[in-house]
Amino acid sequence: MPRLAGLRAIVTGGAQGIGLAIAVGFAREGAAVAGIDIQDEEAAGAAFLAAIRDAGQPGFYARADVADEAQVAAAIGTCMRALGGVDILVNDAGIVRESPVATMAVADWDRVIAVNLRGTFLCTRAVLPAMLEQGNGRIINIASQLGQIGGETMAHYSASKAGVIGFTKALAREVAAAGIGVNAIAPGPISTDMLANESPEWVARKLGQLPAGRFGDVSEVVPTAVFLASEDASYYAGQALGPNGGDVML
Repeated sequence: MPRLAGLRAIVTGGAQGIGLAIAVGFAREGAAVAGIDIQDEEAAGAAFLAAIRDAGQPGFYARADVADEAQVAAAIGTCMRALGGVDILVNDAGIVRESPVATMAVADWDRVIAVNLRGTFLCTRAVLPAMLEQGNGRIINIASQLGQIGGETMAHYSASKAGVIGFTKALAREVAAAGIGVNAIAPGPISTDMLANESPEWVARKLGQLPAGRFGDVSEVVPTAVFLASEDASYYAGQALGPNGGDVML
């Protein structure tokens, strides 16, 4: 029996990278999946829908900037109507930029915080009433190991992901007794387009710090997401699970 059979999932940042891998992983486990991403519907949306169909499930796609309150409300509402409700939300939409704090543009700081942290809040708030009404649900926030240990030239990204972890813990305390599981995944460096945008100096430095000696693959994050979305994680609340190649050891 598929572990997520009959469930309805919304995955932000679903058009690429970790988000797309999780969306496909959910579909293979029996979930109907809607993706939300800032990329255009004609190309990215069509590719997302094809990937979900290939995994054997119906899919839906909506374009939105998760930092924009009105766009989030519209996209989440449209996805919920298409799916007939929502059981799982994965907050994966995120951006990364690189700059020392001394020369960091305020606009860069604001945008990273807006997408990574404000976006997680806005999308979560949009699904919570339905989950509270039905008395169950799963919210999985994609954080980062840099939110636990920090990263040179990435103070804005590290701060946003630390905020995601703190938000996860606080929300879990609010809604766990209502049957809603809220947890985070804090991956280490994963080979995605986002990682490809880092400077060669950052990549070389980070690679040298990893006990595993390599960057991870998106497929190595998916099992953790499937686990947290399933009934197997029924006693997990406010946790940040870390497929990170040993960059963080707790």
